[in-house]
Amino acid sequence: MMEWTSLSFEEISAIFVKAGQPSFRAKQLTEWLYKKAVLDPADMTNFSGDLKNLLKELGSFSVLKREKLQESEDGETLKFLWKLHDGALLESVLICSDKRRTVCVSSQVGCPARCAFCASGKMGLKRNLSTAEIVEQVLQIESYLLEQGESVNHIVYMGMGEPLENFDSVVKSLRILTDPKLFGLSQRHITLSTVGVIEGIRKLSQESFKINLALSLHAPNQHIRKKIIPYARKYDFDELMTAVDEYKEATGRDITYEYTLIAGINDQPEHAEELAKLLQFKHCTVNLIPYNPVSGLNLEKPTRPDISAFRDILDDYEINHTCRYTKGDDIAAACGQLALQEVLP
Repeated sequence: MMEWTSLSFEEISAIFVKAGQPSFRAKQLTEWLYKKAVLDPADMTNFSGDLKNLLKELGSFSVLKREKLQESEDGETLKFLWKLHDGALLESVLICSDKRRTVCVSSQVGCPARCAFCASGKMGLKRNLSTAEIVEQVLQIESYLLEQGESVNHIVYMGMGEPLENFDSVVKSLRILTDPKLFGLSQRHITLSTVGVIEGIRKLSQESFKINLALSLHAPNQHIRKKIIPYARKYDFDELMTAVDEYKEATGRDITYEYTLIAGINDQPEHAEELAKLLQFKHCTVNLIPYNPVSGLNLEKPTRPDISAFRDILDDYEINHTCRYTKGDDIAAACGQLALQEVLP
């Protein structure tokens, strides 16, 4: 059955017209869905009973069922566990920092990338998410926030899955979430993270978006990268860097390079210097992420002195960088930790 939250405003309008309904119904429905985050027709108070029944006959609402909500000890990170129509499980995260309310959305159930430091990859890929399953992660969390007088103001495609391996659904979700007639979030407040799918990066640069791109680099060269990122065996390092440069040229958006620091593998001074020389003349930001421990992975978090030494070298080369403060690790919601630890009956 068609999913209402997978449709553009124009598609919704056409459905109402075909059903013999006035065109203004499209605006009414999208206001309920995207401005008020109401996903149950029973709560759409300006619709008649007959119209509510028609809406349910034409398409489905609320494709995610919330099974569990976990809150970190500091109250700044919440992890949502959803159950999908086929029984598959999905996680997304809400990160609260100052006035920012960032939703970390998933694009797949599991992940095909199998990065050495990431829990999601241990699951392998189960399936792609539909457009509605991506969009409703945002809408259901928006509904949660609206009850507290707050609202989603940033979205990152950094949850489970490789977004560019689910290109069509991800692009459709981006159109819905940025359309002023629908959710209407600024493209500058959306970041898509990729492990480096070159053809996907190039296709995305040909779309009309100005969203931020984050490359999961995690190594200063191809030799080390292939050890921790299996996808690197498929994609040439220099060609990947060129594709990212082309994205910046096409969109005007600076690139973020994500770099997970793993003790003894990519966190030493020689690695920092090689990374600095690689990025020295690029307008970019390096997001350093000290490795978040994952059960069953024989990797270690770098020491604070090693992290400081790494950062000092980037400073010496005037590389703009941040070091991500670990949020949500106590509920396995930090970067690299989403792995569906709960098994529901």
